Amino acid sequence: MVREDVFNELPEDCISSILSLTSPKDTISFSLVSSFLRLVAASDFVWETLLPSDYNKIIDKSVIPLNYSSKKELFIRLCNSILIDGGNKSFAIEKSSGKKLYIISAEELSLLYGEEPDHWTWKSVPESRFSKVAELKVICKLKVKAKLRTSMLSANTNYGIYFIMKISDRAFGLSSVPVETSVEIGNRKDVHTAILDHRNGEKDLPEEKQRYQRVPYKREDGWMEIELGELFNGGDEDEDEDKEFTVSLKEVKGFHVKGGLVIEGIEVRPKH
Repeated sequence: MVREDVFNELPEDCISSILSLTSPKDTISFSLVSSFLRLVAASDFVWETLLPSDYNKIIDKSVIPLNYSSKKELFIRLCNSILIDGGNKSFAIEKSSGKKLYIISAEELSLLYGEEPDHWTWKSVPESRFSKVAELKVICKLKVKAKLRTSMLSANTNYGIYFIMKISDRAFGLSSVPVETSVEIGNRKDVHTAILDHRNGEKDLPEEKQRYQRVPYKREDGWMEIELGELFNGGDEDEDEDKEFTVSLKEVKGFHVKGGLVIEGIEVRPKH
């Protein structure tokens, strides 16, 4: 428990330095102790250190200019996500930790035959944060891939990578063969299998498919997600530590005709 009298005896710059070494969650807790600590905890010095080190570069890429009167206000604004890079990425920070998270739109992904109208439809849907999503019409081989950089992520953070999707009412062939998911960086590869269409529940799947643990789960935003894998980013947030990593989802062995998969994108977020 924080003793108000102890902190009231410390210089303001000393308290600010202490708070700058904590988390956003801890800083907010300190601000509830007294009016003096609330004033110090609201300072730009404290919240500047709690923001990502490259926040200026990120907000410069915002589709809509951000107006804010303090660094704390900016922090709160970024917790609610902004669209960047021409609207093809969504960026946000975790309220409790200040860690960065991204959603990469379907238009930024590499889809096998993605430009072929016989295989994919690109359309706008009101429930998406992006201007377009991709809907699979019909295909035999399914390949979705993204190449990303570790410099975009928070350092010393374990990330989960998630495929954001829906299954249309007209879907077919998506539960015939499990898909392979992977996250690859250098010589490390995190590989799993998953079932895209799980609408009937695991009890209705053939026994040999019940061992596949990864299935879509409902998100708070109304979409579904499947965890593709995870990645620990141990490097500093600078170009010297920048590495490329590849995220993929594919089904190329069964050659089953399939369709009705709707892709919004891929999310990269801190995993707890």
